[in-house]
Amino acid sequence: MKCPVCGHPDSKVIDSRPVEDGSSIRRRRECPVCQKRFTTFEVVETVQIVVTKKDGSKELFDRTKLLSGLLKACQKRPVDAEEIVNEIEAELQNSLSHDITTIEIGEMVMNKLKKKDEVAYVRFASVYREFKDIETFMTELKQLKKK
Repeated sequence: MKCPVCGHPDSKVIDSRPVEDGSSIRRRRECPVCQKRFTTFEVVETVQIVVTKKDGSKELFDRTKLLSGLLKACQKRPVDAEEIVNEIEAELQNSLSHDITTIEIGEMVMNKLKKKDEVAYVRFASVYREFKDIETFMTELKQLKKK
């Protein structure tokens, strides 16, 4: 890290500790040339994820939209919707592609819900897959019961 006082291109870390919310690290540094101390903050750089919707339009990934849909599906169920959203967001951030479709996000949610709670899974699937009648609903239930 370049010294803000003398411009020396190197510095020594004296102290390092997480900031209150844990999203960044505060570092106290000292310049080996002028001995001045200064503080830097280290944060994780996140990449913005673009979501392509069914109609072809694009928008930035919005975790609150995903959380809202999950909260409805998981209402009165022993499922931590926030945890699922965190897992999906982490997977998206770690993926090589930063352009994803709503279909891929929906499938990610359904895979996670299927493992955690079948009722929440069926609730989410009924909206996501746009069940038109009871037969479609029953077909999904039969497939779930087979597995």
